[in-house]
Amino acid sequence: MYLLLETAAAGNQFPLAFTLVYVVGFIAAVVIGSIAWYNSKRPAGWESKDRPDYIPKVDKE
Repeated sequence: MYLLLETAAAGNQFPLAFTLVYVVGFIAAVVIGSIAWYNSKRPAGWESKDRPDYIPKVDKE
């Protein structure tokens, strides 16, 4: 318990590099997931919608 209180009292010493890795990783996951979703089969009600111009076309081989 003492170690937990001592860590909390020390202030914000969490390295910036770890925070940047999490933020960049989250953004990459959202972008890659969006591309995968747009390239997958369209959900019900979206069959007639066009693919946005900024989403690359990925061909299945």
